[in-house]
Amino acid sequence: MPVEPLICADTATRVSSVLNRDVKQFGKKHMFDASEETCWNSDQGTCQWVTLDFPRTVKVSQLHIQFQGGFSSRLCTLEGCRTGEELVKISDLYPEDTHAMQISFAAFQVEETVLDKLKITFENGTDFFGRIVVYHLGVLGERL
Repeated sequence: MPVEPLICADTATRVSSVLNRDVKQFGKKHMFDASEETCWNSDQGTCQWVTLDFPRTVKVSQLHIQFQGGFSSRLCTLEGCRTGEELVKISDLYPEDTHAMQISFAAFQVEETVLDKLKITFENGTDFFGRIVVYHLGVLGERL
């Protein structure tokens, strides 16, 4: 099966925080709007995160993420689970602190992960205050 985008209008998303609670300008929806002008901007604090609850079971094979340089994470922890289960660690990713698209492929063993919920925790941020800025977040794989 070819990989396809797994995030859709029915995917429930949550984020740890939004800068100044200004969801209109910096809300989570901006990670998925395909605009280069908008982004999710977290408030300050350690360990910012994003959760994705998919409307049906998926098999994740790729994670695409684009940070703003200087507001990225040196370590991203992926956790996932099936409905009704506890989150379990899938892998650690080590993005570069650049504005380029950060892509994690099968080398992170994401392709074998069947789940209903995915949590991405941004640990060890490059910003002194712990802010994270994400312009694009994509999860690709197969709907089961």
